[in-house]
Amino acid sequence: MKLQPDKFDVPTITGYGPGWVGLDGEKIYSSVVVGSRGERFEWPCQNIAHLGQEHLAPLVAAKPELVVLGSGSKLRFAHPSHAAALAAHGIGLETMDTAAACRTFNILAGEGRHVLAALLIEPSPSPAPQEQSSQV
Repeated sequence: MKLQPDKFDVPTITGYGPGWVGLDGEKIYSSVVVGSRGERFEWPCQNIAHLGQEHLAPLVAAKPELVVLGSGSKLRFAHPSHAAALAAHGIGLETMDTAAACRTFNILAGEGRHVLAALLIEPSPSPAPQEQSSQV
């Protein structure tokens, strides 16, 4: 019987909370794109309402099979034109809240899929005395 957890050889989102996500133990406080093949770059978009074609260009350049878009603390869908722009390059788009996107990325990356997590990190409304967090 196996008692130790699996360790994937891909970047892993290790936690999330209001205004941050954890990537392999490091906390990131701004929107970020993380890829299953080691891609990682800042993503200058804080709100899905401001998502434009210029934000999609680096996603297309990475040539994943799927982009998991974390829309923030609540599920908000991207404009259909964004999905169409990615589909024109053979890239799928799934939108979910950022917490669900973190969990989904870990599962798909662990399966060996070439996936990007484009995570919108909304600024935390106010610093809390005790930071809430969730482990993935």
